[in-house]
Amino acid sequence: MKEELIKLDQILPQVAEGKEVLWRNPKVIPFEEAKKELPLGMEDILDAEGRLERFAPLIAKLFPETKSQGGIIESPLQEIPSMKELMEKKYGLDFQGGRLFLKRDSDLAVAGSVKARGGIYEVLKHTEDLIGHRKDWADLSKEELKDSLSEYKVQVGSTGNLGMSIGIMSAALGYEAIVHMSKDAKEWKKEKLRSQGVTVIEYEGDYGEAVAQGRRESDQDPKSYFVDDENSKDLFLGYSVAALRLKKQLEDLEISVDDTHPLIVYIPCGVGGAPGGIAFGLKEVYGDNVKVFFVEPTEAPCMLVGLATGMHNKVSVQDLGLSGNTHADGLAVSRPSGFVGKVMEPLLEGEITVKDSRLYDYLRDLKASEEIFIEPSSCAGFQGPLMTIKEYPEHFFKQGTHIVWATGGSLVPEKTREEFYNTYL
Repeated sequence: MKEELIKLDQILPQVAEGKEVLWRNPKVIPFEEAKKELPLGMEDILDAEGRLERFAPLIAKLFPETKSQGGIIESPLQEIPSMKELMEKKYGLDFQGGRLFLKRDSDLAVAGSVKARGGIYEVLKHTEDLIGHRKDWADLSKEELKDSLSEYKVQVGSTGNLGMSIGIMSAALGYEAIVHMSKDAKEWKKEKLRSQGVTVIEYEGDYGEAVAQGRRESDQDPKSYFVDDENSKDLFLGYSVAALRLKKQLEDLEISVDDTHPLIVYIPCGVGGAPGGIAFGLKEVYGDNVKVFFVEPTEAPCMLVGLATGMHNKVSVQDLGLSGNTHADGLAVSRPSGFVGKVMEPLLEGEITVKDSRLYDYLRDLKASEEIFIEPSSCAGFQGPLMTIKEYPEHFFKQGTHIVWATGGSLVPEKTREEFYNTYL
């Protein structure tokens, strides 16, 4: 099968050898044309934003750390000029005056990762579906919520961060929360979930096995709801709201995004739900003035393989002879979401791959230059400028605003952080 697959795109022989690559998507088309065929639109994003606003007072009540933002879970957008300078000197880059920012979803409240967006949103949407539409969610006590929801289960399969967001939010609302975790999941994440009253079921297999078994168990219980990271439109829309929030942050910083000042965004990618939802939202807001790249490990570039072959979830990285194993636990996915891949096909600018060893280098670089910690899989985005600067025209950098999307890290224990800083591959 490998021999047949690598003939489908000129980049695939290099991908199959585990090389770092930049794949430019040949199917990307002008957004005004692409959006005619999209299954979702801006009205869906606005509906999701409204739901998060309705639940905000309840979130502020359940999670005091969100009170200062009125229960809205959002992350800062931070310019990182010292990291830009370090990358220019250490890696020979030349941003030519362009600016580099970090979107710190690594610091999102409650779950400490980008999954706080889609995961928490889907649990809230499911709760509204069960209880009904209310304008006074904060008036409900924890006891009333538990009385209403304790007979119901919420289950999910995860390598880590999605399980954290679904598990913590579901347990806080009063559901019986069950997270099925693959072998790639970090021990501290399992301990964190258990400390919040979440049941964690561990598997020796990979992400696919955890999802499949979780779905089977949930399907056998009529009062159980399974969060499907691969196919959920609710998860996808929860992530997409990030684009509306980012637009306001850029406006507050008086940063223009237009045809001469492009926005270039680099997002780590696993199965595709979070980066896909964010990318979809950004395209709805900025159209052709935003260029989005997904970044994946060289041993687990499932979305790249799905897009480049056109086979989406019908192909896995193992079919190309890759292992699917990576230190980037949140990105350790062998088969992409077919739903997300098909939505991204006309929208995504390209795909980039990164070796695990670089993740730890970028982690140390960010600490040394900006005193910021994010987890290794989050650091994948820094591979973006390294690869695009060789392929794209001068104005792309000179007048562009580059955003590396940090997807997780704030809940990582200090001991584990030190282990990361001292990991050399």
